[in-house]
Amino acid sequence: MDTLTAKSEATYAAIVAAAMDMAAAEGIGKLSLGELAKRTGISKSGVFSRVGSLEALQEAVLDEYDRRFAAEVLLPTLQLPRGLPRLSAQVANWMRRAGDEALRSACLYSAGAFEFDDEAGPLRDRLQSGAQQWRASLRKTIEQAVAEGQLRPDTDPAQLVYEIYSLIIGLVHDTRFLHDDNALRHTQRAFNRLIGSYKSLSDPQ
Repeated sequence: MDTLTAKSEATYAAIVAAAMDMAAAEGIGKLSLGELAKRTGISKSGVFSRVGSLEALQEAVLDEYDRRFAAEVLLPTLQLPRGLPRLSAQVANWMRRAGDEALRSACLYSAGAFEFDDEAGPLRDRLQSGAQQWRASLRKTIEQAVAEGQLRPDTDPAQLVYEIYSLIIGLVHDTRFLHDDNALRHTQRAFNRLIGSYKSLSDPQ
């Protein structure tokens, strides 16, 4: 890689990182190429030449969010046995991320869901697609836990996914809006109780 290309890629990465911070603080719908130029010290034309458009920047921000989310929540659990051990670890990682006020980008999807719940368009479609992909991943892990005999055979995976999602939304609300220091502990207890109600009596764990 030549020096010019490396510099261009570093500049692009810096723009996306600044955009993530801005989106986390103000909402992804509030992204502005002009404001981003001010925050990065790059001309507006320089920002535009690297990201192409506001829509492309929003897509890049969500792609980078997805990459970080996978690295912090999903990938560390792949070494664990499939099914319930993996599900519990994924939810624990997700809760730690969602409950950390320093990781403000952790709420991009939940914030975006409320920001664009009644606004049709490509950005809403992208947010919805990302949320559905994560739900599908959770559902697959739950189905594996049922197949392994760790969760009851009458477990409704879609219902359990909904209940887990509801816990995370509650955690985000209490952490970021109420600034409740106990929110993460409360959510972990609620998940333990929830998953206990689904566990198979024959599962030794």
